[in-house]
Amino acid sequence: MARDDPYKAYNFRVEIDGITVAAFCEVTGLRNETEVIAYRAGGEPTRVRKMPGLTTYANLVLRRGITKNDELWNWRKTVLDGAVERRNGAIVLLADDGTELVRWTFVDGWVAKFDGPDLNAKANEVAIETIEIAHEGLSRD
Repeated sequence: MARDDPYKAYNFRVEIDGITVAAFCEVTGLRNETEVIAYRAGGEPTRVRKMPGLTTYANLVLRRGITKNDELWNWRKTVLDGAVERRNGAIVLLADDGTELVRWTFVDGWVAKFDGPDLNAKANEVAIETIEIAHEGLSRD
């Protein structure tokens, strides 16, 4: 019988409509949560029923080494200029040979936050930039 080992977290790619995406070193925020609404029915005085409420989606946080590619900054600038450009995309988990294992797709995303790199002349680290993508839905395909 074959083992069903968990997948490795280090081999992934980010796809965003219309943007050539550089390599990211970290992606977080693949979360959604549905609010729990407590409800007490009149005929059940000692029992609280729990009903699903609104579902919210965490912002996707993408971190990468800064390069001369400014496509993500230009996407962020559409928000700053008051002309929000919404895009769809995906985070794709890959096997060691590059085949797709799992795909999380987000819809109607836009760059809500940009963090430039921390610069330190005494350090020997890669300059990392961070963007947060707010979106309106996440599915696992």
